[in-house]
Amino acid sequence: MPTTKREVLAWLKENADPRGIEHWSRRSQDLTSYGIGLTRLRKYAKQIGRDHKLAQSLWKSDVYESKILGLLVDDPKKITREQAEEQVGGGLSSGYLAHVFASCDATLAKTPFAFELASDWVDSKDAMRRRCGYALLYELSKKKPKGMDDDYLLDRIRHIRKTIHSEDMWVREAMNTALMGIGKRNQVLNTAAIEAAEAIGPVDIDYGDDNQCEPLDVIKHLKTDYLQKKLFGATK
Repeated sequence: MPTTKREVLAWLKENADPRGIEHWSRRSQDLTSYGIGLTRLRKYAKQIGRDHKLAQSLWKSDVYESKILGLLVDDPKKITREQAEEQVGGGLSSGYLAHVFASCDATLAKTPFAFELASDWVDSKDAMRRRCGYALLYELSKKKPKGMDDDYLLDRIRHIRKTIHSEDMWVREAMNTALMGIGKRNQVLNTAAIEAAEAIGPVDIDYGDDNQCEPLDVIKHLKTDYLQKKLFGATK
């Protein structure tokens, strides 16, 4: 039997984490939360399986975890561009939602129109769309979507190098992550991405006083012995 929204909400209440709720309360959020971590939500989403109808229902909730589960259980074969535009345009009030929506092995990245969407969003006038566009590019850098060739990605590297420091903070973070993903694809892109990262220098991201996260070190990730040997062999 398919899982119902009522059953999902009951599971959320039963698995509420007081520490997580306290952490959530210290942040200014439009949504309520049961304080449940993403790892547990992913595990529960796998138990539910793909369910587009349930996903749409869960997304309409004002509970953070319900929306997250809606993103995780959605069916990439049934997601439409109209749905994606609606979600990015008004439903991603929480930065945590944006992370699951467009990165973190996002379901959206598995849709057949993901590269087209990313290509449009990275040049959008809307900061949230740019953020999600670059997050999608990072996810897609692990795949080989039609149209995402070296010429396109080299142009995107040049754009990141030129504009990253003038961007919205969370767009900067997404750009930095995309640069890392692009640089892992092949020799040409690795060289170009490292040169760009060296020219860019430190990327300023404020994760808050209670967060131990630090900005991604793109150069470190792109110069690992493992990756250099994988891309260049023993010659470099």
